[in-house]
Amino acid sequence: MEETFAAMYADSGRDSIPPEQLLRGLILQSLYGLRSERLLCESLGYNMLFRWFVGLSLDKKPWDHSTYTKNRDRLIEHEVVRELFERVLEQAKAKGLLSSEHFSGRCRNPSRAVL
Repeated sequence: MEETFAAMYADSGRDSIPPEQLLRGLILQSLYGLRSERLLCESLGYNMLFRWFVGLSLDKKPWDHSTYTKNRDRLIEHEVVRELFERVLEQAKAKGLLSSEHFSGRCRNPSRAVL
């Protein structure tokens, strides 16, 4: 996804949060049920696992929640999350990890199979 991330970097202005770190922050919010950007950024202040996952070194100050929120909009603008999930789906298909069965019985389209 390097090409997608490279297209997201600003040509001028102040340094922003790298897009790959933004995406990792969103993943943390989803996996750990962090209900706000403020809580994520606060957690980055003391949670070493979160810092490691997003790629934030120990000597770097955690992001400000408003900066994170503003920069996160770039992920939406460039449809990065969609691309990530499409790539995950491709890898799962290639390894034969998908099934056309669905636990609720509502999935009738095998192209929309559940992992």
